[in-house]
Amino acid sequence: MTGTRPLKALVIGAGIGGLTTAVALRRAGLDVEVYERAGELRPAGFGISVGSNAMVALRTLGIDLGLDRLGQGVEHLEIMHPDGRRLFALPHSKLDQVLNNAASVCLYRGDLQAALLEAAGDCPITLGAVATRYERDGDGVRVRFEDGREARGDVLIGADGIHSVVRRQLTGATEGEPRYSGFIAWMAVTPFSHPRMVTGYSGHYWGAGKRFGIHDIGHGRTYWWATRNMPVETARRWVGGKGGKEELGRSYAGWAEEVGQAIRVTPEQDIMAVAVQDRPFLEQWGDGPVTLLGDAAHPMLPSLAQGGSSAMEDAVVLAQSLASADDPSQALRRYEDTRRARAKWMVNTSHQMAGMEQLEGAVPRLLRNAYLRLAPSSLLTLTMKKALAYPGVPADQAPAAHLARR
Repeated sequence: MTGTRPLKALVIGAGIGGLTTAVALRRAGLDVEVYERAGELRPAGFGISVGSNAMVALRTLGIDLGLDRLGQGVEHLEIMHPDGRRLFALPHSKLDQVLNNAASVCLYRGDLQAALLEAAGDCPITLGAVATRYERDGDGVRVRFEDGREARGDVLIGADGIHSVVRRQLTGATEGEPRYSGFIAWMAVTPFSHPRMVTGYSGHYWGAGKRFGIHDIGHGRTYWWATRNMPVETARRWVGGKGGKEELGRSYAGWAEEVGQAIRVTPEQDIMAVAVQDRPFLEQWGDGPVTLLGDAAHPMLPSLAQGGSSAMEDAVVLAQSLASADDPSQALRRYEDTRRARAKWMVNTSHQMAGMEQLEGAVPRLLRNAYLRLAPSSLLTLTMKKALAYPGVPADQAPAAHLARR
């Protein structure tokens, strides 16, 4: 609180992180304004996983987005050879229940966006607002936009993605472009059925320098993705556009029947390609009344499937830190200190896992597969357990019961 009025937060970016932040901060009693550079909020045509760690984090604020009704809980997570022979399986749903008493849910990204917009209620969301810079203004912060508009608040949250304008101003000219992973991903959501696609199925097929993933997202729909190693010069031919069905058919010829079928039944215009990128971990996320969140703070490769979930965790901890803050800037530093180690582990672990998953050489892949077949399941699940175990916040930072009553 500032005097007798609630704190006012400016959120730059209306992606999953920005919208979750708006929902969480309003639940914590703050006034929130969201500014988004896009002229309209169009649902992206691919899927997303919301881990049980994010579900339990939202639950500490009394937030239920009803995602289990919109998507499908992950039941069966299997890693396969390209021809469909099982390499190993992970007890995903069992870990979810033991750790969090909640499911990890795969769903269409547009459905998650719609659920967050509904939960945000009458929160002001200004579209076509291209932020160019911010400046300290007394005890608060002022944001200036490309069209001459400006907004003032007590705190500013940069949730504007991997190319964040807020981050660029914080880091200055010392930081370059995002780090290309060495592979691209084609993605699509399509109606699909196959005998192998039992309810809650999540299958990863690993080949030489390429992989394919198929996920049940409920309501007769499947989210699939395909990755392939390629130089950045070659990637530019595909990234940013739609299509690639013929190329995918050739690249995954001879793979498991369900892989080829998923590609064949998907309309060309529903397939899109992206360069898979992250950034080296940034230790300092903020200064004064300004902080970063989600991909603006810690973009990560998709190997842990924790990009969106990690942003949701950020939003909850930020809300809890600001809920009863006497000093907003100090509350932002508390949020950053609470989140830093876990986010750093996720960024670095995702990067290391991607290198292992995208191996091309026959001998390294043989050694990797032998390890996965022979290692005890307790060892193979350690990383997943750490990712799914939401640590919460220290007890002296805005108790959950206090927030749930707001």
